[in-house]
Amino acid sequence: MENQFPEQREKLWRRAGSAAERAAWRSQPDLEMEARLTEALAKLPNTPVPSNFSARVMAAIDLAEMPAARPRGWRWNWHWFLPRLAAASAILLFAGLGFQQHRRSQHRAELVSTLSMVARDTAVPSVEVLENLDAIQRMDQSVHADPELLAALQ
Repeated sequence: MENQFPEQREKLWRRAGSAAERAAWRSQPDLEMEARLTEALAKLPNTPVPSNFSARVMAAIDLAEMPAARPRGWRWNWHWFLPRLAAASAILLFAGLGFQQHRRSQHRAELVSTLSMVARDTAVPSVEVLENLDAIQRMDQSVHADPELLAALQ
């Protein structure tokens, strides 16, 4: 239909056509429909169009074609991934530092409680105990059997 009668179709768009031409177009259903459409469009009033109408139409076409131009399947979108990775890293870093600080303070509290318990329960040894410190330290050493003493006892 589009390739048939291209010059006649252009004549329809440019002018209304004579009576003889209209009679010839009626024999062709496609041309008759084209003539009716041209007459209907000619009856429409001219409306003001914004100055950026063409730019807006082209932008709408580009926007409509954008999803079709994208390749199918999943691929990395760094503009989406990097901010989320940075946020997750920051959260993990602060959580780790907070946990480390908590463990440190917990360890200090345990150390303080242990030291206070030791300080409360242990009395300072008297001077008499410290005088016999050498004898007490020798008691902890392992004792070897004296062969002369064992021979005398047998």
